[in-house]
Amino acid sequence: MLMRAILFLLFIVPFFVQSQKAEKKEVRKVIDQLFDGMRKGDSAQVHKTFLPNATLNSSFINKKGEAKLHQDSITSFLNAIGTPHTEIWDERLLSCEIKIDENLATVWTKYAFYVDNVYSHEGVNAFQLVKVSGEWKILIITDTRRKK
Repeated sequence: MLMRAILFLLFIVPFFVQSQKAEKKEVRKVIDQLFDGMRKGDSAQVHKTFLPNATLNSSFINKKGEAKLHQDSITSFLNAIGTPHTEIWDERLLSCEIKIDENLATVWTKYAFYVDNVYSHEGVNAFQLVKVSGEWKILIITDTRRKK
């Protein structure tokens, strides 16, 4: 009996680890697609990464030292990206931690944001993604923003 359990674990654990790695790659691909679309100013590409009811939030400390939260709609975000602009909006990920349980993924990234290779600000992004109809989609992004 013990030998069967050991054999079972020897076969199932590698499968589970490989499955988790594959899912993490798929989640990361969505995050990369979002930021690639931002750099290109391609709102259609960015739009594909989100669920229709997605929300965007920015948590920050204002000049008075007060903690604030700004919420934005996916529509206004897509409009900003899609409105022609000559600058390249480049959000560079400095780290990325992905955790998955069934069809829920949480992604924590440190980032630095540049406009035409000029530093603008930095912070963290906290993403929540949900897998629906076999595809990972962004449900919520909450970020922080600060200058060095």
